[in-house]
Order: sequence, then structure tokens, then C-alpha cells
Amino acid sequence: MGNRKKTAADARKQANKTRYFARLMDYPTSPRKMRLVADLIRGMDANKALDVLQFTSKAAATPMSKLLKSAISNFEQKSGLRADEASLFVSEVFVDQSKTLKRVQPAPQGRAHRVRKRSNHVTLAVAPKAGDNSSNSNNSDNA
Repeated sequence: MGNRKKTAADARKQANKTRYFARLMDYPTSPRKMRLVADLIRGMDANKALDVLQFTSKAAATPMSKLLKSAISNFEQKSGLRADEASLFVSEVFVDQSKTLKRVQPAPQGRAHRVRKRSNHVTLAVAPKAGDNSSNSNNSDNA
């Protein structure tokens, strides 16, 4: 590995140490269906997003809920803070297309139609709100 690639890789590793995220790889549903659920929770508070996912009737809401819980757990493990104290929000969610399985469906008169079974990768990141400490300072001023 060249020096330029090594320094870029090291910089990426350092940046990921302060980023709190979870990934779901090769989930067997179409990326379009998963993006509908991802758009629902993008930018929301983490607890509110969990509630929205719990009461969403889409099938993709269940794995997205598990992924959000995993990202929250990763935050608690890496930072040492509790998620309730840090007031987390969903900072980014993106869905990428994964491999497509190509299958054949029999059709009339000896023909065949191609069926594409799509899958996707989901990356979900959470972050603490920037004005997190200001609420604590207001409480100390009142005391």
C-alpha cells in the first residue's frame, strides 16, 4: 500500500472512532422499499424514531428498528454516556443497492420471465445534539 493510501486509510479510521453508526448488509428487500422507511426517520430524535418505526406498518420498519437500537448501543459503548442523557438524533441514514439474484418465472407458451430479487445495504448513524449542555447550564442558573 502506498503512503498516500495509508494516510487516507488512517484518517478514515480515526474519523470512524468518533462516529456512532450501525450497518445492515445484504438485507433481502428492494432498496426502494427500504428508502421509504429511511426517509421517515431521517433527522428525528432517536427515541421518537423508535416509536415511529414501532407503529409503521411497513415490513422494512422491523430491521430498521433493530439497526437503530444497535447504533444507540454502539454510541453508549464507545462514548460511555447513556443515550437518554445525550439526546441522540438520527444524523444520517442511507440505503445502497446490494447484489441482485436473477431468477426465472415460467410464463405461458414456453416462455420465461426474469425475476430480479433485490437486496440492500443500510447505514444508520446517530449523533448527540450540539446544544446538549446548554439545558444543564440553564438549570444551574435557576438554582
